[in-house]
Formats: sequence, C-alpha cells, structure tokens
Amino acid sequence: LTYVRKEKQFVALIETSTLQGDDMSEEETRTEQLSLHICPVVESKDQEGSSCSESESQSDIGTKKKSYKCDICGRCYTQQCKLKKHYRTHTGEGLFSCQTCGKSFCRINDLNVHKKIHTDQRPFSCKSCGKNFSRISNLNIHNRIHTGERPFSCEFCGKRFTRNKNLNDHKRIHTGERQFSCKSCGKSFSRFSKLNVHKRIHTGERPFSCESCGKSFRGISHLNIHKRIHTGEKSFSCESCGKSFSRNRDLNVHRRIHTGERPFSCKACGKRFSRVGNLYRHMKTHTGQGPL
Repeated sequence: LTYVRKEKQFVALIETSTLQGDDMSEEETRTEQLSLHICPVVESKDQEGSSCSESESQSDIGTKKKSYKCDICGRCYTQQCKLKKHYRTHTGEGLFSCQTCGKSFCRINDLNVHKKIHTDQRPFSCKSCGKNFSRISNLNIHNRIHTGERPFSCEFCGKRFTRNKNLNDHKRIHTGERQFSCKSCGKSFSRFSKLNVHKRIHTGERPFSCESCGKSFRGISHLNIHKRIHTGEKSFSCESCGKSFSRNRDLNVHRRIHTGERPFSCKACGKRFSRVGNLYRHMKTHTGQGPL
C-alpha cells in the first residue's frame, strides 16, 4: 500500500485480494485506484460506516484514530480493507451476486445469509406481528416499526429513519448524488440495485411472480408488497391512532394527518399539501394541465 501526498489528500493504489466465490468459474483479480481521505477523527458513533466528524488540529494527529473516508459518499471506516469493500457498492464491481434474484453483496457471508430468504430459513420471529427474519439484526431493526424508534436523523431536513442505511440513501436527495446511469435511456440512480431493477423496464424482464395470482414484477420488493393483498398483512401501525397499513410509506403519509406536515407546496400560489398527488391535481387549476 503506497500513499502519495497531494495537498490534503492521499491517493492509494490498492491491489485487491483474489475474489473467489461459489458461483465464479475462475479467479478474478483487479486493481482499483481510490481517493482516500485519511483524517484523525473523533468517532460520533460506535458502528462502522458512520459519517466522519470534523478533523482535529494537526497537533492531535498522533492521539486520534485514523479514518478512511469514501470520497463518493463520505462514509468513514477505521480499516482500509473495509473501505475497499464498501467502495464496490458504488462501482458495482467485484460483488457477490445472488443467482436467484440478482441482488449483490460486498461479502460472501452476507450473500449466504441473504440466500436464506429464498430457502425460507427465517428462524427469528417478531413477537408483535409474527414476521420472520433470517438474522436477528434484521429483527431488531424491524422492532422499531412497532416501537416508533427512529434513531437516525437527517441534518438537512430533520427527517428520521429506523436504519442508518436508509438515512444515507435519503441524504442523496439533498446532495443530488446519482452516480449510476442507465446506458439505454440515461436515467440516473443513487443506488446500483435500483439501476438493475430499472433496466428491466427496457428488457421487459419480470422475474418475480406471485404464487397466488401469477402477477409478475421487476423487483422482489414489489412482489413482497403485492403479496400483502392476498395475506391481508398490515404490519405498519400508527402509534397515534392505531390504524394499520401494508406499506411503511403509506404509514408515513398517514402520520401527516396527526403532525399537520404539508411538505409539498405550489409554486404558483404557495398552497401546501400533505401528498404530492394532491399537489399535482391542484396545479391543474392554474395551468389546466398536470405535470409531465
């Protein structure tokens, strides 16, 4: 590992280790050049992958822990090897892919855990709604739906989330970061997985079918949401009035009834709405024509 000083950045040429998975026919080696910000930091969270805090003075370098910072999204890691694995989520290269649904992972261990979804191995059950999970960490995150706990908040708008990953995805709304582009139509996405699902619009591929009615979907998440029509499952409950919903986003929209939040405003007259669909309908009163 060689570092070259350039202003306040260090550029590292990283020879990746040989990747070998069960579904790979031959060994694959590649060299990446990453721009790594190495800064002494005071960690604000115990977990890896949190945002870096402000750099301390140069005199404190010897006493502070060094952090490897991703130059694309700003996430920090205490070990360079963990940053290297994280970087693949941006490039889409060197990932371990599920042969059943195509979802990709940085680590073979995460892929093996994911495969349990398809084999229906879900040993961890929620005591509140009975939903099952393949690992206990996912169950703990799911429990926040019932408790209403949202420990991760956006510093730009204050919106809160149950998972740090969802917060990081949300931040791209403010930064406008969309580094994954479709070669067919040019549409850009903030996540590589969303680009893969989008590509099926052009290919017509709908690999996920409902066993109850045969309807097919481009993404497995779309299928899982659809299944609730048949099961009647409504696992997302409003803590204010108890009303239940089959989708978390429907619950989030419903909560605005209690909070009075109206995030969508008309540029013509300033009137505000709790739903974007209501705003679109209102705009026709000014133009006689809805948005494109």
